[in-house]
Amino acid sequence: MAHLFSEFSTDAILKVGNESLLEQYKQSKQVELFTFIRTKDSRAEIVVDSMPFTIQSHSVLALTNIQYLQFIKGEDLVVYQFNREFYCIKDHDQEVGCAGLLFFGNEHLPLIHLDEKEQNKFNILHEVFVDELETKDNIQAEMLRMLMARFIIKSTRILKAKDDTEVLPTSKDSKIELLRSFNVMVESHFRQEHSVSFYADKLFKSPKTLSNTFAKLNTSPLKIIHERLILESKRLLVYTDKTAKEIAFEIGFEDASHLSRLFKKHTSLSPSDFKKQLKSAS
Repeated sequence: MAHLFSEFSTDAILKVGNESLLEQYKQSKQVELFTFIRTKDSRAEIVVDSMPFTIQSHSVLALTNIQYLQFIKGEDLVVYQFNREFYCIKDHDQEVGCAGLLFFGNEHLPLIHLDEKEQNKFNILHEVFVDELETKDNIQAEMLRMLMARFIIKSTRILKAKDDTEVLPTSKDSKIELLRSFNVMVESHFRQEHSVSFYADKLFKSPKTLSNTFAKLNTSPLKIIHERLILESKRLLVYTDKTAKEIAFEIGFEDASHLSRLFKKHTSLSPSDFKKQLKSAS
């Protein structure tokens, strides 16, 4: 059984369920959502970025949205999936400290082993998740984000504290490594830098090399930058009282009309019209 939370105003998505959420990955494909897979009494078999892995019983594995996953087998799993609109790893990293550990680690996948006490804590947290998903009110979104933050914090603490935490070597696929590095860099600099050439220089690549490489992964460097800018714009429009002009300056546009054109291209609405639509829907 799977539970779905979605938020129209921000395009936020959270999925909580079992192995049925992984059936779509019977053939290898990009995950597209940040994903936690937790095993209970049995193991699970997966392939990540062309590398086969076994998730041992009573363990947690974290995957980023840009990795490629193939689900081979597993039962009685607990699966959480969410997008950046629901919970942005980079924005919250000061409080949860997971970037480079649970997510965006280029060289290893962390496999966190849970002892009996920790298993019980994660079971209780999952029950609260399900209960909150079945509770429809105006604070549901924030409650779910708080629960996800708690899950991430608990996982990160265990990862940092335990000597027996296993790290799994990931694929050395240079395309995927480059895509991960680019995503991390965009998260750090998108408010100031919007040009592909800036990131290409930082990665010691030419813009053409980035474009050609990312095309093989069905995306482009400029698309990633623009999607991040649109995401931040939506967040600020939804959760603050800032004007479209103020938001444009905050995320690095010297002319607010430049953001307006980009926003309209991606959403078919200007930032101001998007804000008006939110108010009329509330």
